[in-house]
This record gives sequence, C-alpha cells and structure tokens, in this order.
Amino acid sequence: MRRNFAFLLGTVTGACLAVAVTGPQGASLVAAAKAAARSDAYTQLNLFGSVFERIKTSYVEKPDDSKLMEGAINGMISALDPHSRYMNEKGWSDMQETTHGEFGGLGIEVTMEDGLVKVVTPIDDTPAAKAGMLSGDVITQIDDEVIQGMTLEQAVGRMKGPANSKIRLKVARKGSAAPIDVAIVREIIRVRPVRHRTDGGDIGYIRITRFNEQTTEGLKKAIAGIAKEIPADKLAGYVVDLRNNPGGLLDQAVSVSSAFMSRGEVVSTRGRTAEETQRFTARGGDITKGKPLVVLINGGSASASEIVAGALRDHKRATLIGTRTFGKGSVQTIIPLGSGNGALALTTARYFTPSGRSIQAQGIAPDLEVLQEVPDELKSRSELKGEASMRGHLAADGAEQAGSQAWVPPNEKDDKALNAAFNLLRGVTVNANAPTMAKRAVPN
Repeated sequence: MRRNFAFLLGTVTGACLAVAVTGPQGASLVAAAKAAARSDAYTQLNLFGSVFERIKTSYVEKPDDSKLMEGAINGMISALDPHSRYMNEKGWSDMQETTHGEFGGLGIEVTMEDGLVKVVTPIDDTPAAKAGMLSGDVITQIDDEVIQGMTLEQAVGRMKGPANSKIRLKVARKGSAAPIDVAIVREIIRVRPVRHRTDGGDIGYIRITRFNEQTTEGLKKAIAGIAKEIPADKLAGYVVDLRNNPGGLLDQAVSVSSAFMSRGEVVSTRGRTAEETQRFTARGGDITKGKPLVVLINGGSASASEIVAGALRDHKRATLIGTRTFGKGSVQTIIPLGSGNGALALTTARYFTPSGRSIQAQGIAPDLEVLQEVPDELKSRSELKGEASMRGHLAADGAEQAGSQAWVPPNEKDDKALNAAFNLLRGVTVNANAPTMAKRAVPN
C-alpha cells in the first residue's frame, strides 16, 4: 500500500472500447490496440536514447550525464499537473526536514509558476514574515542570481542555509512599479503548527498554520490548554483558523478532523481506477464534546485545510466564515526512487468531501462570506488566483472558480472575519443567513 503525503500534492478510452466491441473479434482488437500503444511508447524511448547519445557525443562541451537525466525527468513531469514534481536526493532530504517541522531557512511556502518562484504564504513568526514577505510575491533573484531556469528544488535549496547567514531576494510585487529588495537573516525554522489562546473568558481560539507530523499532537495540547483556562460550562465554543494554511500531510488532515467528529467519513480519494479508491473515517472521538465550532478560511487555505473544512461542514459540525478556499483537490504520493535517486511527488488521486464533492479548481465557499478592509497600497495583491489559474491544473468537475481574498489584518481588532466568528459563537447576529450555532447531532 502506498503511503500518501498531501502537500495537501487511457481508462476512459478502455471503457468506451468495452461498450463498443464485444465477442472474440472485439477482444482481439483491444489487444491489438494495447500492443500498438506499447510499440509507440518504445519508439519514443528509442528517440530519447538517440537524442541522449547525440548530445553526449556531439555537444560543444562534455555534458554531465546526471544533469542531462535530471533535466529530462523534469521535462517529462512538466507535462503533468503543477503539483507533480521530481526531487533529487537533496530536494527529497529538504522535504523530509520540512515535513518533520524543523529546518534552516526563511520560513516561506513557495511554488513554481511560469519558471519563477511564487510565495504561497509566509509562515507565522519566521524571518520571511518579519521581513514583510507577502502571499503572491514573485521571487526573481536570490543573492543577485536570476531564478528563471532553476527547478523549484534548486531555488529552495539556495534559500535554505545556516542560521544567522544573510540572503538577499529581489521580489516582484503586484502593484509595485519597481522590484523590491528584501534582506533576510536565516534562522532555524521550528514550525510550530498550532497556537492557541482564549478570548473573553468564553471562546478558545486555535490557529493551525500547516499540517506536519506535529499538528495533531499540537491540536490536542491546545484543546487541553483551553479547557484548563475556561470551565466547560463557560465555554461558548472554538474558532479554528485555517487561513493561509497551504496544507500538508493527508493523515494529519484526517486526524485533525477526527478531533471534532464522533464518527463518519472525513475524505475519500479516487485514482484512475475504482480499485484505488480509499475512504478515511473519523477515529478517536470528538475531544471537544460537541462544543460549537467556527472555521476561518480564505483564498490561501489549500489542500489539507480544505479537507478539514469540507469534512466539518458536510457533517454540519462547523460554520465556515471568510472567503472561498484555494481549490487544490488532488493528492500527491511520495515515491522514493532508491538510495541516492531522490523521490517523485506524483499526483495519484483527487480527493472528495464526505458529500462526494470534489473541490478541484473550485474551492469551498464559506457559509458566511466576510471580506476584509484592505489598505489601498495592498488592494492590488490581496487576492490569490487559486488553483484554477495554475497552468496545467486538473480540470474541475463543473464550472471553475477564481481565487479569493487572502489578506489577514495584522491587528486583531481590524479582523472582520475573526470578530464575526466571535460574535456568532456568542449569539450576536452577524448575518440573517448565517447558520444557527445551536448544538447539532453528528450524522452516522
């Protein structure tokens, strides 16, 4: 069984033939078609071998075979969706560090778009966040070296480094006429995925910044910490903040959802064939004992964040407040390729919420949309375009939806979504169409 990590990240033709062709003659035609497809693939591989040999023997300088092969692999994967990628040995090691939750660097989640590195979100309380890096920023140079032409792993490798070392980034920011120079001092990034506090003596606030190996344990500690500060009879409910959380591990999304659910399906994943379908159900029981729950989402909530939001909404366990999520509805399987060869992050399935809905390139709309008051100087870049804008993305089942607002005010008093959540839990009318927060039964 494959182990899934979400960065959470021919069959149709065959089905048509099965309907159209029957009997022994039909079986022969199907076998012939498959043989022709294999023959065509081998022809293409022979072509690749011929090109490789010609480059080795005729290129003006002696090429590095390993670089040629890595470039060929990256070129092949670039024909797939934007979340599939090859990681060489160093890239694979770096990813494992990030998943474990501690590494040396800047503290930003990035992706590759049109050959440039785009910031998905800066991690809270890291050098990048303190230096003013913003979601949507495009990094064009690292220490005066142009990024275009590098792989994502190469660019990330240059941004990582020893603690206290300095790095200079050149950033293109929407709405800014000239590139912005950003100087950052690297630190050991200890990703603390969960933070919590109480508000007004009656509400527990839990901020989840990503889904790594420490997230579920951090959530349990947060809920226990809140219980120590607020007696059960005084606790109006919880706010779980998933805004600008880019996702992470699939198993962590399942276990986080389970912490708020007594039973039921959390998510299903479906690959190319029916045999690859997997269903993940809640386990362990609702450790909040059914207390009312509000989940905050926005355009930067992606992948594993969307799994949690979708599960809790479908089971009528939470009210979603904020703006439409990013719309990354695919699962990437990490396939190690042997010692020294790195690993392949390959999109192997789409995920579906308990109601059977795919959010790929559509996102999840909140129950109550709350738009922030964005400062004039940030209005041009306060929205993320979302999955639907990414080149080569998997198509949506229905109409695709653009991204949404992803800006969160740094001052809590200006955070309209957070204050709407507090008001809803306290029974203050926020919107006539907002769902009631009366205690609900959890479906089987």
